Amino acid sequence: MGVDSPSPERLPGYSFRPYRGRTDHSAMAAVRLGCAERDRIDAGSVVEGLPTVTEIAEFCAQLDDPSHNQVLVEHSGDVVGYSTIRWWRERDGTWLYLHRGHLLPEHRGRGVGSAMLAWAEGRIRHLVQQHGTAQTAVFGANATSTTEDATRLLLEAGYRRVFSLAELQLTDLRKLPDDGRLPTGFRMGALDASSFRAAWETVVNSYADAAFTQEWPYDRFLAKADPTCWRAAWDGPHMAGVALCSIRPQNPSVGEVEELSVRRESRRLGLGRALLLDGLRCLRGHGATTARLYTGTANPYRSYDLYESVGFRRINEYLRYRKPMDPEDR
Repeated sequence: MGVDSPSPERLPGYSFRPYRGRTDHSAMAAVRLGCAERDRIDAGSVVEGLPTVTEIAEFCAQLDDPSHNQVLVEHSGDVVGYSTIRWWRERDGTWLYLHRGHLLPEHRGRGVGSAMLAWAEGRIRHLVQQHGTAQTAVFGANATSTTEDATRLLLEAGYRRVFSLAELQLTDLRKLPDDGRLPTGFRMGALDASSFRAAWETVVNSYADAAFTQEWPYDRFLAKADPTCWRAAWDGPHMAGVALCSIRPQNPSVGEVEELSVRRESRRLGLGRALLLDGLRCLRGHGATTARLYTGTANPYRSYDLYESVGFRRINEYLRYRKPMDPEDR
């Protein structure tokens, strides 16, 4: 299936074309930069920041068939926007087909954004039929609390918010609380490859009751494993919790708490706080001066309160929108 161009009558001067590979990366990065002021993009976000050309290249390389699942919008020969489609299976069996569009502000309000949305939904319908996932497939889209144009477009097209992530920042790693002592009977230390599977299982189990969460196979965990600032706690021979922290490669002064997970039977003992502070100290010891993380705003384990208690403050909110497939697509 190729890229279907909107009719010239609707969008004079605009054309849609497939992604062509590395020659497009600079133009795509320029689109993101051109949207930053209008959409109040946080360049340092660990959820969705302002990607470099290299980061866009890496993202495109991870897509399934990017020449068919990305479309670029041109006006007078210049790239002014683009859309991307990804998909995955969630823990409850739902297949989420996520599309994300970026369009320079000066080209908004002309029907281009609506045409990009229509292309994405049309392509997703084709993929759903191809994949045989019609019974559990849904449309998905992301927006931040500051991307007002995208939010308006999605709501008008029938999308509804299903959950949100809050991004938090700790601005000075030198000012960590000096508490967070390990509960009696537990031991804490670094992780090595012999403990990777136990760490993965600890994280996966912590999401067992969480809605809207993506399946996370062990091989995907291994592909990004960097235990430099990973910390774990054990209750005897059994792993009780983990803090998976990392230094941001694009900015070594920023650390990220990627996962903080404590097994159900070890919660409410102060173990999460001890792991978090130990991970943050490790980040500080490896040169980070600030730290970021994100967490669900409806987290039932009150992790938001824990993060704020050690100095993190909320800086943005990222929202997931969904729309059911049309009955005829099932």
